[in-house]
Amino acid sequence: MNDIVYEKDIIRIKNVKNFDLAQTLDCGQAFRWSKNESDVWSGVAGGKYIELYSQDGDIIISGSNKEDFESFWSDYFDLKRDYGAIINQFSENEVLSRAANASSGIRILRQEPFEALCSFIISQNNNIPRIKGIISRLCENFGEPIKSTYSFPSAEKLASLSTEDLAPIRSGFRAKYIIDASRRVSSGEIDLELLKQLSYDEAQKTLLTIKGVGPKVADCALLYGCGHIEAFPKDVWIKRALDTYFGGEIPSCTDGAAGIAQQYIFYYIRETSK
Repeated sequence: MNDIVYEKDIIRIKNVKNFDLAQTLDCGQAFRWSKNESDVWSGVAGGKYIELYSQDGDIIISGSNKEDFESFWSDYFDLKRDYGAIINQFSENEVLSRAANASSGIRILRQEPFEALCSFIISQNNNIPRIKGIISRLCENFGEPIKSTYSFPSAEKLASLSTEDLAPIRSGFRAKYIIDASRRVSSGEIDLELLKQLSYDEAQKTLLTIKGVGPKVADCALLYGCGHIEAFPKDVWIKRALDTYFGGEIPSCTDGAAGIAQQYIFYYIRETSK
């Protein structure tokens, strides 16, 4: 269990296991974190701005307080989950065990559901630098100022816009999908908080009714935004890895935590391909 120490200007997470900032924040599950030349990460989530860095094996959070940490950041970084036990569970499969140990610092971020949904709508047929650029412009144009950056805009804000209004973010064909998702969420037709309580199958079925949302985008939204760690998003890389290393099937030892396995596999094949 992590020890949390609240100091004057920082929060110190001691005895950190299975939490590497670079692996977690730069593995393709979130797009609003950046690192400066001093290896300090900064970003906005849930309308809150923080900075993070590693120090002598601890994770240091600057810009937050005890209340926000306990009510938001602890869940956001999934600090209550025993990733060591999950890695041990995956050891039943030799290749997955190698992948898990190579990427054991990844944690699944518990992102705000609407932000996750929109982010992965934007991710379709896109590369990470361009995804980050579109999301950054979306926030700059329609979010609220926070420190030196902007919050992710609300569903209500985006629902009031037209596809023409989104022209400055240069999202192309994805604009109409962003608007459709925003209007369905804003109207209450789709309750993203309720998706957390539904079964994975029912939650996925609901998201697939949104224009432009296919199985991969739905699974990303469910995994990174709704806490469904059984969701297993499949892109070209993952499909190829399943065929090459796992006989085309998700290993049975991933039951209940396939989404975490997906991140380990994705990171492992991305790094080994370099």
